[in-house]
Amino acid sequence: METTPTTAAITGVTGGAGATRLTTEVGTALAMDGADVVLTDVAFGTQGLSDYVPGRIETDLVTLVTNDDPEPAAVTERLPIDTVGRIECLPSRASFAALARAKTAGAARTFEDVLDALAGEFDYVLVDTPPVATNPSVAAVTSADRVGLLSPGTPRGVDALQRLRARLTDVGTTDDLAVANRTDTLPDGSIDIAVPESDRTGIPELPAVTELDARFAPAVATVAEELVDRPLELAFEEPGLTERLRP
Repeated sequence: METTPTTAAITGVTGGAGATRLTTEVGTALAMDGADVVLTDVAFGTQGLSDYVPGRIETDLVTLVTNDDPEPAAVTERLPIDTVGRIECLPSRASFAALARAKTAGAARTFEDVLDALAGEFDYVLVDTPPVATNPSVAAVTSADRVGLLSPGTPRGVDALQRLRARLTDVGTTDDLAVANRTDTLPDGSIDIAVPESDRTGIPELPAVTELDARFAPAVATVAEELVDRPLELAFEEPGLTERLRP
């Protein structure tokens, strides 16, 4: 009997694919629908998720995965987004020396314990994951219930998607969803959903999905629905535009 997915790794197939931004947008959409969501990341090189957390970060994921007794539920940070459900964050924010320790095989195994602990406290755990090339990213895609691959909406993005799919096979897993980012059209039949560019660029004060516009928000909601098998009851500006962007 298949269990309902509660953890998902949103994985960029190339650097700069937009995995951090989409992780935040998808998490916000789920929280707007009433779910309790926590975002975390194994993008230790860029640590981009920490940019969404206002103020000082007391304890980050790197500290936890290099600790023998992690307590992740006690250190998540509430994001300043007005949603029905909770949306919190456990980002990576550490020195270069600490990051080196977090990339060991032992730390990757501890990450799996952290993921399980977070899943016991929240309805959904979304993991911002870089291209699979290190122990932390391998741990994310092999321990999460679902894997979503995020590709630039270009021919090179499609090529990178196929290479990463081969890499997932090498580590004994596969993807459940492929998304083309910042495009209105599907560049290839092997990609499931297209997410257009939003009007907001950089790190917005609020995720763009909160505006519920009829172009960007329905695509993000579709990614959320497909990734965790949860239909979202969100009212967009124009009815009828939540249809999946499929070939």
